Amino acid sequence: MSSSSNSPIVCNLPRVTIVGAGRVGSTLAQRIAEKNLADVVLLDIIAGMPQGLALDLMEARGIEIHNRQIIGTNNYADTSGSQIVVITAGLPRKPGMSRDDLLKTNAKIVVEAAKNAIAHSPNAIFIVVTNPLDVMTYLAWQATGLPRDRIMGMAGVLDSARFETFIALELGVLPADVKAMVLGSHGDLMVPLSRYATVNGIPITELLDAATIERLVERTRNGGAEIVELMQTGGAFFAPASATSVMVESILLNQSRLLPVAAYLQGEYGLEDVVIGVPCRLGCGGIESVLELTLSDEERKGLHTSAQSVRQNIERSQEILANKNNP
Repeated sequence: MSSSSNSPIVCNLPRVTIVGAGRVGSTLAQRIAEKNLADVVLLDIIAGMPQGLALDLMEARGIEIHNRQIIGTNNYADTSGSQIVVITAGLPRKPGMSRDDLLKTNAKIVVEAAKNAIAHSPNAIFIVVTNPLDVMTYLAWQATGLPRDRIMGMAGVLDSARFETFIALELGVLPADVKAMVLGSHGDLMVPLSRYATVNGIPITELLDAATIERLVERTRNGGAEIVELMQTGGAFFAPASATSVMVESILLNQSRLLPVAAYLQGEYGLEDVVIGVPCRLGCGGIESVLELTLSDEERKGLHTSAQSVRQNIERSQEILANKNNP
């Protein structure tokens, strides 16, 4: 015997907002929808652009066989109730520029985006992708007032994937068989942990000589710049979108995956009041825990040097924002 009701059944589907509909943001929207992870709101300040991208993605749903809703908007009110907010908005790097060169412009963009997004989705978990990533994540943490478990930056997943790729290419093995871990800032001072890199459980120190490993480490540190120099008109977006998608998936599906992300530290690794890349477990609450690895003296020194550089740029960015607020 069946029963009926005049009240409609309302299903609360997960929603992910992506602030910034550029190459990274639009590719991430595609990844999330086609993985069937969540409905997507794609927001940008350029009128018509996110709406056009959303319509294009919607028209592909039947081909890709999913029924996720993709909304394009210029209004933060349309992002209301998001479980996750990803900030990709900001200027990309150009040839010859470092990630830190973007500091002045992107600081204001990220702070405004974070404040607007949290006003409409107060319970959301935030992932920052805009460069310089560690600094932008710190500024977003300050702007939102979120506890540290609900805000993080995408860095280590991408940097580790690049290290894994270069190892796989060097050895001629499947990239899926290579596992690596990269800590530190998302920049030239990142800390690839060579002794934790393996191919099907075999340490790469058993497969490659020290000179080759150091060459791959340096290529990893300059992985983003290499792509910028080749493309000339922009930076990487396929791999950054894939890396962010992995983080979104681990949170929405409560996978509790151990991933290297930019996190606010409170004493871990001897570091305080700084955002830096470290291994964390990601689940439905965001950062469930920070894993403290046993580092060698050299690795620990590298991590602290990286953190000091981030601190200096945080101070610079705060001065820039203060000057803009008090002309």
